[in-house]
This record gives sequence, structure tokens and C-alpha cells, in this order.
Amino acid sequence: MKAKQHGFTMIELIVVIVILGILSAVALPRFTNIQRDARIAKLNAARGAVQAASGMIHGTVLVRGGVADAAPCPVNLGFGGATSNNTTNVCTENGRIRILNGYPTANSQGIVDAAGLTSAFPATAQALAAEGYQLAGGGAAAGSALTIRVTGGSNAATCFFRYTAPAVAGAAPLVGALTPASAEGNTAGC
Repeated sequence: MKAKQHGFTMIELIVVIVILGILSAVALPRFTNIQRDARIAKLNAARGAVQAASGMIHGTVLVRGGVADAAPCPVNLGFGGATSNNTTNVCTENGRIRILNGYPTANSQGIVDAAGLTSAFPATAQALAAEGYQLAGGGAAAGSALTIRVTGGSNAATCFFRYTAPAVAGAAPLVGALTPASAEGNTAGC
């Protein structure tokens, strides 16, 4: 009596390999698009955090009316002296935020710290890089523009939005809208 052998035929193996090839050809581009969508979502989240932080800091400045705080900030970190003067810095629960014309300045001591883009306060370039962000430009002067980029895409230089501090008192900052290709916000390289 011969023992019956069990196994796959050559045709069955070829069919399985073809099916796996088709599945990988369909799934791989979708996986790549999911990563791009995640970077765009991260950029949108950072933009929303910047807008919200700008509004909250401005509200704090209006409420305090430029009168210096009587007591030092509970957390002695950030820009300026231990006591906030509410004209160049504002005390928050994390530390002091640098302001100009009633809004955060366009740098890491201002809007980046206010928005909490990193878990570190004050924000450092290393902490931003670890979170997948990169800063370009900016400054403490009126009208300065800070470009906030999300890294990891095909071109970080075209995956960004821009925060522009108000040039004069009474004006609001500009937070760039995200479009596929704009000078104020771009998602092309995400």
C-alpha cells in the first residue's frame, strides 16, 4: 500500500503568489496615503493649537490690561523676569510667554511655547525635532513670520503653515491657511 502524499500543486502555489502580489499592489499605495494623511492631520492640529493659543494669550493680555502681576509666576520658566509685566510677557501655568502687541511673538519663546507643540517648556530645537516639527524664520519683532513645518514627508519645505505676528497694536496675527500650494500654508510635501 502506497502512502498518499499531501501538498500543494504548482498551479495552487502560483495562484497564491499572484493573489499576494495583487493585494500588495493595492495595499501599499493606500498605506503610503495614510501616512501622508496623518502628517496633514498633524499639521492641521498644530495650526489649530497655534490659533487657539494666540486667542487665549490675547484674551489674557486684555483682561490684565498691561498691569504687572503682583506675585511671581508659579513656574519660573520662560521669557523675562519672574514677575510678568503683561506687556512683554504673560504668565501661564507652564511658564512665561513672550508677547508683542498683545499676541505671542513669532518664535519658540512666544507662539510655540504658548501652543504647547512640545512637551518641553521652554521648547528647544531638539524637542521640536523629536515631535516631528521644524521651525524656520520668525523672531520677536513686530510682523515677524514663523514657518512651522512637519517633517517626515517627501519635502518638509512644502509641508508647513506660517504664523505672522501682528505688525501694529490692535491688529491680529495671521495663521496661514493650508492648501495644496500656498505661500502661507502648504501640504504638497507632506
